[in-house]
Amino acid sequence: MDFVDYYKTLGIPKTATAKEIKNAYRKLARKLHPDLNPNNKDAKKNFQQINEANEVLSDPVKRKKYDKYGEEWKHAEQFDKADHSRRQSTHSNRSWSSWQQPVDDFSDFFASMFGGSEQGGRSAKFRGEDYHTRLQLDLADVFLSRKQTLTVNGNKIRLNIPAGIENEQTIKVSGQGSPGTNGGPAGDLYITFSIATHPRFIRSGDNLFATVELDLYTAVLGGEITIDTLNGKVKLKVKPETQNGGKVKLKGKGFPVYKQEGKSGDLYITYTVRLPKNLTEKQKQLFIELSRL
Repeated sequence: MDFVDYYKTLGIPKTATAKEIKNAYRKLARKLHPDLNPNNKDAKKNFQQINEANEVLSDPVKRKKYDKYGEEWKHAEQFDKADHSRRQSTHSNRSWSSWQQPVDDFSDFFASMFGGSEQGGRSAKFRGEDYHTRLQLDLADVFLSRKQTLTVNGNKIRLNIPAGIENEQTIKVSGQGSPGTNGGPAGDLYITFSIATHPRFIRSGDNLFATVELDLYTAVLGGEITIDTLNGKVKLKVKPETQNGGKVKLKGKGFPVYKQEGKSGDLYITYTVRLPKNLTEKQKQLFIELSRL
């Protein structure tokens, strides 16, 4: 994978202040958000890159490591520990006179990490970095298990997304991160799901909540209505004299329980009674008679 210059990604110099980093990120986020670029096939990739750059450069500790080690900044602690141990070993085995000779220990050490001069006949292996991405889906998309193909850093990854996944839930796909260094294992891919709100249903855990409108006559006399669910239409009996704000529970008609096939929450319906409009004189008279009874 080619080295990505985070400063270049955000269009800022290496001397940029924290405020300049923040402003540059916000400007690019508004410009490159995938929702605003539906016809740009690279929109998600570009948006991911500026998020990654901002995550590193806006954190003083991560930025310091990045400035020192570049693309291998995530291995900074390993580099520092190895270099420290090597220096201590060199110090204990070197005579005083040898200390008068200029020796670039760190350059030798760094070269051994990346296939230059090898120490002990082998180079250090490092695990690849993890990738993090977000996947935006609608509520209906996660009502049933589904397969989806993602493109991450040019690689196509087929996913099986289980029904019932939660908003902001993160799953790990092993071995789909950055390749390792010197034959080390690849990192992992972490996917965080962003589930959009639904126009008719509110999700709370495995339960769904919805509001259904009743006309006055059905509310008073009772009857049968057809309502929409995320799994199709169902018929529902309305009891006579149903009050405005009345509630009913449809067992098992809620949201699937994550990784528990065949198990679902409940659907809770709240009734709102719609009063009739544009009454005729005869209808008004009937209401007057009812009020007198």
